[in-house]
Amino acid sequence: MSTFPFSAIVGQDELKLALLLTAVDANVGGVLALGDRGAGKTTAIRGLAALLPKIEVVDGCSFRCDPTNTQGLCEICTRPKINGALKSKNETAPVVDLPLGATEDRVVGALDLERALVDGEKRFEPGLLARAHRGYLYIDEVNLLDDHLVDLLLDAAASGENVVEREGLSVRHAARFVLVGSGNPEEGELRPQLLDRFGLSVDVRTPDDLQERLEVVRRRDAFERDPEAFEKTWKRKDSALRRKIEKARQKLGEIDTPDDELEKAASLCIALGADGLRGELTMLRAARALAALEGRDKVTIKDMRRVAPLALRHRLRKDPLDETDASVRVARAVEEVLAA
Repeated sequence: MSTFPFSAIVGQDELKLALLLTAVDANVGGVLALGDRGAGKTTAIRGLAALLPKIEVVDGCSFRCDPTNTQGLCEICTRPKINGALKSKNETAPVVDLPLGATEDRVVGALDLERALVDGEKRFEPGLLARAHRGYLYIDEVNLLDDHLVDLLLDAAASGENVVEREGLSVRHAARFVLVGSGNPEEGELRPQLLDRFGLSVDVRTPDDLQERLEVVRRRDAFERDPEAFEKTWKRKDSALRRKIEKARQKLGEIDTPDDELEKAASLCIALGADGLRGELTMLRAARALAALEGRDKVTIKDMRRVAPLALRHRLRKDPLDETDASVRVARAVEEVLAA
């Protein structure tokens, strides 16, 4: 199935930046994209999959274990091997869809009924959480997700693992993924606990510039007429962006974050009354990922200014007496606290 190239997306710079930052450093957290229907949220998220560098996994492991992380191996991978070593291979990092109507068994995994009935063997059938490990879990219309599925996601996000105990099975495996959600805020709000689990938040709006709208339509029409030719046209730019992500990942550990910049980030969170300390942590990680992506050696005040709206707009306390948009409140505070 053809996917619209990430590099060919017109506009939506904030959304593209947020996704690229998580591609550089998964610890930035997830991305929540709320806004107008048909504005390209899903297109951008699906396009990201083609940019993700390959990851090393244990060959034959259903949970995509990392052979270099001996502490995070599943039960099967920790068993003694005949040859004494785990075989590995390279795979593309997964981008897994979680449908709104998914059952609990499909999400967390369950007993393989066919194997149980035919062979009388109890075997675990991995769910979506296992498939998304070390990749992305994408939920369209995330604000409409059933509460029981939200609870499952919160448990996995908090612990970094999935635990299943049913039908005589007891399975525990790592489930670390970047959570990406999209939706229209007019159709309902997210539970505060789930909202807090997204590292970055993006407001997606339909472009109001005539030329930009025309270019969106032209490119989409060209893609639908001949997907293969369109992908070939943009393949070089997508490949260049993938190499840029790979270099940024390698450089990430070398990025210096001056105490002055971190102090300003904390001052900004205090000025906005942001709940908890995730605001500062997310700003730090996002600014560091941005510096690495742009090939610089240290975080600057400009990095903090760019990532502040992404990291903080969904963490503000609601004031019933103040109807000012969260983005506007963050922008004002940034100008006051993070003056360039």
